Amino acid sequence: MDSIDLARRAREALLSKKAANVTIVNVGSTSPVADYYVIASGDTGPQLKAMMNAVQMDLKHDGTMCYRRSGVPDDGWVVLDYFDVVIHIFLKELRDYYAIEELWAGAPQVP
Repeated sequence: MDSIDLARRAREALLSKKAANVTIVNVGSTSPVADYYVIASGDTGPQLKAMMNAVQMDLKHDGTMCYRRSGVPDDGWVVLDYFDVVIHIFLKELRDYYAIEELWAGAPQVP
């Protein structure tokens, strides 16, 4: 699975758990870290956990394993690293506070 397909598949998994404001940002031309960031918001720690689990299970089912995971859903921010795609799952208020989309304001978003 190429990186854009992985990002879109992650978006579908997040939306299946009622994620809000799911955004895919193409950072490949400006970041050495990844090709795409997928950023999503949830309302509670348990919802973030469900979103994280849905992404990991769906992508594992497709044959793609998470390389590294950081953060705890109850703390409000989880990062799933799939090498070329990095998935950020936030509580809404932390997403507003950290505003990581602003770091990539010039990067195109994927519809």
